[in-house]
Amino acid sequence: RPVDDMLTLLKTHFHPGDVEGKFSLEISQGLRGSKLSHSHGTQYTFVLQTLCLWQKVTENMFRLWILAERDLLSDSQYRLANTGQGMNRVQNAPKISHAMHTILSKVQQSAGSWVGLSVVHLGDRDVPNALVFIDKYTQVARLLKPIVDCIAALPLLGTDPKTAHIISKYGGGESPPEVFPSYF
Repeated sequence: RPVDDMLTLLKTHFHPGDVEGKFSLEISQGLRGSKLSHSHGTQYTFVLQTLCLWQKVTENMFRLWILAERDLLSDSQYRLANTGQGMNRVQNAPKISHAMHTILSKVQQSAGSWVGLSVVHLGDRDVPNALVFIDKYTQVARLLKPIVDCIAALPLLGTDPKTAHIISKYGGGESPPEVFPSYF
């Protein structure tokens, strides 16, 4: 649900070819930790595609979880390695990898042109095994939920005498606050 809500917020408050003042999604290398530069339209497309991919992964999570268990319990060899995230069981996950490539391919086809990378990390330093993969994708909703809940609460907070002055100072209430683009 939080992924769906973020998609709705993106489509409601931003448009790929139209920047409304403070609501630009443009990022510039070196500013606020950014490692690359994207125009507003490119970043909008990247965020839209990422959220669509997360949405499809979430929809398929039950099946992906079963495949992850099959990969982990298979006869496939594993090795213990320090991945930079501590010692991890590094093991190929061909079943979940195939499923993810299918999901990614479908999202890419529906998107038309693709902005992001087409790499699915599994069995490497970034995602050492299928369980870590499942864990990373189940975190997405937990990371997005507080953002969605906060933005949904702004209209009510904008009318509360205790918080209205703070909300109005940062452009909240009926419209999203100035920090809103930072979440995309």
